[in-house]
Order: sequence, then C-alpha cells, then structure tokens
Amino acid sequence: MPNAFVRKLGLYADLSPEDTEHLTALTKVVRDLGPNEDLIREGDTPENVHLVLNGLAVRHKTTVDGTRQIAALLLPGDFCDLHIAILDTMDHSISTLAPTQVVDIPRKTILDLVNNHPTISNALLSTTLVDEAILREWLVNLGARRSEIRIAHLFCELHARMQAIGLASNGTFSLPITQAQLGEALGLSTVHVNRSLMALKDANLVRKHDRQVEILDLNRLHAFAEFDPTYLHFRKAPDTASKSMRA
Repeated sequence: MPNAFVRKLGLYADLSPEDTEHLTALTKVVRDLGPNEDLIREGDTPENVHLVLNGLAVRHKTTVDGTRQIAALLLPGDFCDLHIAILDTMDHSISTLAPTQVVDIPRKTILDLVNNHPTISNALLSTTLVDEAILREWLVNLGARRSEIRIAHLFCELHARMQAIGLASNGTFSLPITQAQLGEALGLSTVHVNRSLMALKDANLVRKHDRQVEILDLNRLHAFAEFDPTYLHFRKAPDTASKSMRA
C-alpha cells in the first residue's frame, strides 16, 4: 500500500506507476524523532526539505514573552518546509508533538521533481496552495468563531485530511495533542479548551481521548461547525485515489 505521502499527492494528480515508484524511493530513508523535538528553527538555513511520514508536527512562532502560536498541524504526508527549496531562511519553527518519522529530501531533489516530473510538480503546487487555503480558514477560525465551534471545525478538518490518506476509520483518528497545545493552535486558554471539549461531548458530537478523537455524529458535527471541505480542494475522492494508486 502506498505511504501517506504518495496517497496525499494522489489526491491532487493522476500519478503514473513510474511517479509512484519514484516518490516511494525518495521516502525509504527515515529519521526518527521523539516528541517535543525541534525539527527546524526560525532563522535556520536548511539544506534539506523535511517531510512528515508518520507522527505529528507543528508549524509555530514564539513571541518574546514565550507565548507560542501554532500555525499549522503537519500530518503524515505533509511537507514541513517545501518553500525552503526556493527561499533560504526559515521564518518560523517546526517541532514534533509525538514520536515522528521524517524524511530529509535535498533541495536539488525537489527542484528535479519540479523541473522534470510535471505530474508530481503539479501535485506539489496543489498541496502548497491547499496549505495556504487551510491557513486562511484557520484565520477565520481564530477571528470569527466561538470556542466550541473553533474546536469542532478543526476536528472536522483533521478528520477530512486523515480520511483522505487512509488514517481515519469510523470517525476516529489519532491526535496526540494536549489541551494546552490545542489552545496554542486555536487561541484559547486551557480552561476554555476543556470546557469546550466537555460541551461537545455532552452534545454527543465528539469525544477527545488521550491520543485520539472520536467523532460521534459526523453530519451533525459538520453542521454545528459550518464545515465546508471545499477549501481542501480534493480533486478526487480519497477512496478513488487509493484505488487508482493500488491499480
């Protein structure tokens, strides 16, 4: 079965068997990181682009007083810093939240994919544009939604993204994140996160266990969160993409 990276790119392009083989070969050598490790720091000038193959990482910035704002959750199949193949210096940091497997891909390899593999290049461009669309939706979440809806919307998004790469089953997916870390992503205090999670549980919408999320009624949760997955721009249904790659 294709890994999460190949499955993700397969949502945005019709990968040929040669494309799939080439991408799989790029991800054979992995590096294991523990939780709460810095993968790359603001101001660094890395030689490699980093890909999350398993686990969970975050894109974040920290203020002078030590307050951290999480700007993205990086799931299996996500590039951490694809832009660094063109831009030299990191303007934010990336850290793990859980044990994570990372693939280090040299800049020149990324440039080769862009210049010599048009289908892969289009898929990479699509994922970059989707990252920007997700960031826009996160800004709306922070600025225009009350706390329970912020959390519900984030869970809807994560479920859709995880389901697309085959990592969600029956509304349940892994999310090894603390309430404090959720607060850092959603601009909420730990107290507000706790109260909001209890409200969602009492409404029989969501249960957040220690390391996973269980969505009890997906349709109701979508309606409650006013969730429209259009901004994720899946060009084909996740199951269609998987069947195509298996074939």
